[in-house]
Amino acid sequence: MATPTATGSTWAFDAIGTSWAIDTAKPLSSVVRDAVSALVERFDREWSRFRDDSIVTALAKGRAASVPAPVDADAMLSLYDELDRATAGAVNPLVGDALARLGYDARLSLAPSGDPAPALAWRDAVSWRDGRLSVSSPSVIDVGALGKGRLVDLVLDTVRAHVDGDVIVDASGDLVARGTPVRVALEHPYDASLAIGVVTVADGALCASAINRRAWGDGLHHVLDARTGAPVRAFAATWALADTAMRADALATALFFDGGPELAASWNAHWVRMRTDGRAEWSPGFPGEVFS
Repeated sequence: MATPTATGSTWAFDAIGTSWAIDTAKPLSSVVRDAVSALVERFDREWSRFRDDSIVTALAKGRAASVPAPVDADAMLSLYDELDRATAGAVNPLVGDALARLGYDARLSLAPSGDPAPALAWRDAVSWRDGRLSVSSPSVIDVGALGKGRLVDLVLDTVRAHVDGDVIVDASGDLVARGTPVRVALEHPYDASLAIGVVTVADGALCASAINRRAWGDGLHHVLDARTGAPVRAFAATWALADTAMRADALATALFFDGGPELAASWNAHWVRMRTDGRAEWSPGFPGEVFS
């Protein structure tokens, strides 16, 4: 997914394992950059299963069974509850153990340690009440289905607290724009030089997910069905438009499964998804063009 710089100045940086670009009319001050960097560090320290010093790693390794709930816990885990119900359990924040089993572990070994295994029933294992995030037994919480979208929204809010006018925050597939509409290409998952369509993002978010972005071994990739612990096979890529990046990111995950289109309709959101055989599907009234 690619976007033109529609504003005038771009701050590019790497964070949480991916490339970011923030476009604004004028260069961001050191105060704004420091605020964004502190926000990203805080979010990563709380939610990254790839950091030994994170909160979720402490819960996963049994160093603690209960910790003060991060400020994003209710927003993200409540949305996971919607995703779980919409996809009949296919999306689950305890899929981290299943990912690690296939080699997508904290060390990024990419070496499977066993056959696919279902994720735990997370509602029985995770709670976030009374200001505490708790697990009933050591468990790997993985917020990858919507966490990057949440962070994109938070970065946007931080920038807009200091900057007026147009802002685009693009985190390599998760994009939110405020101000001037931005025309975005939908990158073909099998050939990055091609697009399967285009769409204009206007005061909203567009998020994408594809099985080729984190792929390894013999047909393994990062989009798993939590009910089986195995990679999905029906769809190769998804794109979702929503009012926030967190919701668009969540839908981009849900669209790999039955129930995703229905959830999008309930949110008045639009989407495109491409099957592994190359056929494309999209929502009624999709506000863009799909090259079918």
